Amino acid sequence: MPTNPIRVARAPDGTLTYALALAPPELPPVTPRALQNAWDTARDAIRQADARRHPAVIDPIWPDASASRFGPPRLLLFQPPTAAEPTRLAIADRDASAWADAIDSAHGLDSLHGMTLCLRLLALVDAMARLKWLVPMFSFSGGGIRLHPALLAAAATMSLDAGARFDEGGLKRVLSRPLPAASPDCQPKGLPAGRPGGRPTA
Repeated sequence: MPTNPIRVARAPDGTLTYALALAPPELPPVTPRALQNAWDTARDAIRQADARRHPAVIDPIWPDASASRFGPPRLLLFQPPTAAEPTRLAIADRDASAWADAIDSAHGLDSLHGMTLCLRLLALVDAMARLKWLVPMFSFSGGGIRLHPALLAAAATMSLDAGARFDEGGLKRVLSRPLPAASPDCQPKGLPAGRPGGRPTA
């Protein structure tokens, strides 16, 4: 794999296209701490943008991505050397775009690490919205959302599927193992981009 398998181009309308010489399942794992820090960075960036626009009304748990800067549309083209055609995913939803813009500012989506953090975060939020059996693994506490460390670890290390999502069966297998007790000092403190659900679309 190239040192940095990502090429970026900007279209006249401002759309950013990221060409990746690999498939979503080939994106590397990250540490749970790195994923937590990226979560907190995105949440804080969106909350600060909300505060500048609406200083009197700030929801501490659900920062309003629709009121924040949400960056340009982003198109992801995954094309490993063996693929005849690229897999296309768009980050155009406002919540997903706000998250991606915050991660881009902090880590750079033109780097493999930054792109991996972004897509793992979006896949985690998507899973939280889509898979109702995950509800016991996160809770609202102290003005934010607390994640069970097992869920955070799974999101940091599991392979994404071809659509840059977490496979439900794979998550069930990982999370059916005995779960460690939640650690208060290893928890993301809030969901950064609206309510769960923002994700790349094919």
